[in-house]
Amino acid sequence: MSEREEQESMSSRRSLRDLAGESVWGDLVEHSFKRRHPAGSVLLRQGESGTHVLAVVTGVAKVIRQERNGDLSLLAFRGPGELLGEVAVLDDGVRSASVESISDCVVGVVGKTEFLAFVSRHDLFPVLMKYALTRLRESDEARSNGDVRARLAAALVHVIDISGYPHPAHDAGGLIELALTRHELAQHLGASRNTITAALADLASCGVRAGRKRITIDDLSALRLIVSRGA
Repeated sequence: MSEREEQESMSSRRSLRDLAGESVWGDLVEHSFKRRHPAGSVLLRQGESGTHVLAVVTGVAKVIRQERNGDLSLLAFRGPGELLGEVAVLDDGVRSASVESISDCVVGVVGKTEFLAFVSRHDLFPVLMKYALTRLRESDEARSNGDVRARLAAALVHVIDISGYPHPAHDAGGLIELALTRHELAQHLGASRNTITAALADLASCGVRAGRKRITIDDLSALRLIVSRGA
């Protein structure tokens, strides 16, 4: 995939840092309290009050919602440049989902009062609206009725990209490991575990392998090609 094609494929996955600009994002992070979390930590918990937001500095987290029937939905993956927990702060409500780290993470913690003042100072309400719509579109695309193989490839490429793997080296070859399970991918794509298992087998030509708690990829360029073709 060319650089231009890659940029186009990621256009619907813009982070808050992309939308607000490096200067504004840097100001937010600079005035936050840094906190480190190992993989597997709960960063935000569904049902709790929106007392603060988190700015993701490094690492990747997953957004999980428990439905009324008890099922879990993996809504999204979030990486550096993303904001977590802002909806509950802005609407003075409770968290609609939980957030758990899938790698070691560093986040900037900003209290509710400070964040609202920051948003007003930088006139960020229009940006946050656009950010919310972008994330909604991303979730809809992941759970659409399109080809599961293509959607799975797109999800894996997205997690790889926000995980900070150096593209040139890994596109040329090299093992990539993602701390994801087939069950989590099924939750994210709105498919059955058996369907995801079959789709992973179809991606074996791209060097995709599924372990018990890990997905490995050793041909990222081939995986990107599937995403660019949409099939």
